[in-house]
Amino acid sequence: MTKGFIFKNAVLERNPAWAQLLGLCPLLAVSNTMINALGLAIASTAVIVGSNTCISALRRFIPAEARLPCFVLIIATFTTVTSAWLEAYAYDLYLKIALFVQILVTICMILGRAEAFASRQNIGNTVVDAVGTALGFALALLLLGAIRELLATGTLLANADLLFGPTAVNWPIQVMQTPLLPIAATPPGAFLVAGLMFAAGNVMLNTLKTGINRPDRGHSHERS
Repeated sequence: MTKGFIFKNAVLERNPAWAQLLGLCPLLAVSNTMINALGLAIASTAVIVGSNTCISALRRFIPAEARLPCFVLIIATFTTVTSAWLEAYAYDLYLKIALFVQILVTICMILGRAEAFASRQNIGNTVVDAVGTALGFALALLLLGAIRELLATGTLLANADLLFGPTAVNWPIQVMQTPLLPIAATPPGAFLVAGLMFAAGNVMLNTLKTGINRPDRGHSHERS
């Protein structure tokens, strides 16, 4: 497998959110605003890339009969470090998403890739796969967060100062004066918007796959 294929497969065809439907609990709970989604995206990227790289580097030293407890311990270490970093540098945001950062250690999106890929591949391939997986999850988070915030409040990047500090107080963008769908900020709205988004994403992916090898039917031959 080439690194390009691994990356593309991780981001699109094996996207943890819209292809495998993994990590839905933090995805739906945190994505009520774009900044909350971005905070979880950064945290999950640190945990996925750090833990999978470490597991790949140590794979020859981890006993087969104890691999899952070892994987969980490594993932928990990176989760704890990431959670502590958020608490130290973005405390207000940490209060909003801390619970869902801490449960990253238990979701199959991370542990599954550690078992299926990181424990069997070299560090180079593992880093590419981990970055692709993290990017795919981050894209799903940010897109869902942006759509829900826009529909519920008519804004984008609200409370940006929670993550970027006082300099970001003026970053929020008022796109619409009247919200289109206030329910989008609620848990039922999260399921509704996510379901529609995942369905649209799958339609687009299937269209791209079928369109690549579609024969050209644009030319017609006329009889004379």
